[in-house]
Amino acid sequence: MGAAGRDFHNFNTIFRDDPLSKVVCFTATQIPDIWGRRYPSVLAGKLYPRGIPIYQEEELPNLISKYKINDVVLSYSDLSYEDVMHKASLVLSTGANFVLLDSKSTMLKPKKPMIAVTAVRTGCGKSQVTHKVAEILKRNKKRPVVVRHPMPYGDLKKQACQRFAKFSDLEKHKCTIEEMEEYMPHLEKGTVVYAGVDYKKILSEAEKEADVVVFDGGNNDTPFFVPNLWIVIADPLRPGHEIRYYPGEINLRMADIAIINKESSAKKADITLVEKNIESYNPKAKIIHAESLVTVDSPRLIRGKRVLVIEDGPTLTHGGMGYGAGVVAAKRFRCKIIDPKKYAKGSLKSVYKKYTGLGPVLPAMGYSKKQIAELERTINAVPCDTVICATPVDLRKIIKITKPVVKISYMIKEKGKLHLNNMLKKFL
Repeated sequence: MGAAGRDFHNFNTIFRDDPLSKVVCFTATQIPDIWGRRYPSVLAGKLYPRGIPIYQEEELPNLISKYKINDVVLSYSDLSYEDVMHKASLVLSTGANFVLLDSKSTMLKPKKPMIAVTAVRTGCGKSQVTHKVAEILKRNKKRPVVVRHPMPYGDLKKQACQRFAKFSDLEKHKCTIEEMEEYMPHLEKGTVVYAGVDYKKILSEAEKEADVVVFDGGNNDTPFFVPNLWIVIADPLRPGHEIRYYPGEINLRMADIAIINKESSAKKADITLVEKNIESYNPKAKIIHAESLVTVDSPRLIRGKRVLVIEDGPTLTHGGMGYGAGVVAAKRFRCKIIDPKKYAKGSLKSVYKKYTGLGPVLPAMGYSKKQIAELERTINAVPCDTVICATPVDLRKIIKITKPVVKISYMIKEKGKLHLNNMLKKFL
């Protein structure tokens, strides 16, 4: 059971060359249009000359019955413990085993020093931390190469091992908006990024040009590689989630450094609760207190204006946040936020139906050309003065927006005595 990422990695590391197991199929959820395809034979290996079919997760009970499945392996991230047990109960009620793989067995062993940046939930601020880690490594005369958690939503054969070093590589690899959100900020800072499907090959290629490999995690998933330094980010705007979501608690328990981010927007009691949970579940972790600084490139264009706020897609959807940095900026400049829900086009209508906790914001969904076109039509239909773009990617470079666009950016700033800079110097 997966979402086009961790599931493929678990198959590659545990099942691909195991003659005692027969993987009948993958099921997919969270990401649209993954199902109906096959995991190709060139990636599936010699035991699967025809590849492996991918179905919708909704078909799971019928698949278990039809193929007499023995084991169902949960292989995706950012699920509440209640959701995990609902899925377990569904599987167990059919007579199959519900399987969770241990995190270490799926970790590949690197030859170069490895830093892993993970989180307890989607949208905690992993990207900010990864950028800061890369910046500190460069200042210390080390060449970082980022390996990003997988987002292989296109041709899986072509996406087995992808290298991004310049902006034209984004077009070359036909990246979705979600992929560009993650890769483009690294490229702007001159950092090479690898991603794809086959992480054994990806690690081998990344290590050829890296002094230090930085694993930039996705959602709240665990690292794909054995880290020499493990960082986890917690979010006091969602206090308690650090011990209620799978597999984020694993990151919390195993990390060397725990960063409590977004403290300037959080209540003191919530920060204290998160800190107590870290100390209780992982007493060895060094705790860094930090805030996420939000900056606006053209404040005059939004001050007191009617605005449409576009936020990072995954943070709002599987991350469960009702809003993000765009709303924070809009409130700071006393904007009137126009709710885009009734202007949604095409598949974006179903996004609002599925994620009912969304505030008056537009998630930057763009998993296909069709959905990108629907996003463009939705943006231009909203009656506003200015568009606040709070995604890491500049949407003006992808779609035609008929109104002024203000770009929001955010960076992490540590508070107190412990800083990433001195922690990484010790590591080096």
